Amino acid sequence: KSVTWKVNLPGRGLSSPVIVGDKIFVTACSSTEQDRLHVLCFNAKTGAKLWERQFWATGRTMAHPKTSVAANTPCSDGKRVFCLFSSNDLLCLDLDGNVLWLRGLTRDYPNASNSLGMAASPIVVGDTLVVPVENDSESFSAGIDVATGANRWKRDRPKLACWATPVLVPDAKSGQPLVVLQSGPGLSVVDARTGQEAWYFTDGASTMSSSVFAGGILYVPSKGMAAMKPGAAGVHPETVWHNNQLTPATASPVVLGDKLFTLNFAGILTAADLKDGKRLWQLRP
Repeated sequence: KSVTWKVNLPGRGLSSPVIVGDKIFVTACSSTEQDRLHVLCFNAKTGAKLWERQFWATGRTMAHPKTSVAANTPCSDGKRVFCLFSSNDLLCLDLDGNVLWLRGLTRDYPNASNSLGMAASPIVVGDTLVVPVENDSESFSAGIDVATGANRWKRDRPKLACWATPVLVPDAKSGQPLVVLQSGPGLSVVDARTGQEAWYFTDGASTMSSSVFAGGILYVPSKGMAAMKPGAAGVHPETVWHNNQLTPATASPVVLGDKLFTLNFAGILTAADLKDGKRLWQLRP
């Protein structure tokens, strides 16, 4: 298919775009130190730039050459857009680009960083923004009031660099949304509003590729891939299947139709059956 439109960014941006109605929001960073932060809004149909806002980073901007300070993907509740950068600068703007609030999380938590750059993305759950700041030192995840930017809750997390993004799953009894916090030791699944832990999984998980929830099943990069049914508060998940031949590398697994796709460190794309995790085919580079 032909390209409908294409625009240049003012700097490097590895975050994914976010679409709200007829608007597309993206982030980027510029300058030799990557300390100039950009939030841009484009018309989804034409690519016309509707607005751009720029900020100075207040936290550390060191990053591995493979990534950038604009690696975390923004999110939106339909009224606001929330942008987190590797510098731990957290911005909240309305859809017209007006700044509603901002926080320099490195100022609040000075040791919250790692030597390669942060990349986990925030997610919004009702009136709470869940922000993962998991690292080798001052490691935590926080639930932040979307209206004010103040903490609702803050949980200490394993002191381990982790780039996995949180995932939503329903409570097995109430159906209320729970947030899956992922790190090397496994999963901690918490109430989005309070941060209280509902259940956990301690058999290990990837620090790079994120879990994915589809069709009532949570697919976790854990010593390969594990498929499990989320539990209710106080109830551990039921493991449906586990396949140690499915090992995603940096890229997160993808569910499409009745298949699960993983991409390993050798660049091999593998398709597996969602029902039992059995490998269907592989595509080598």
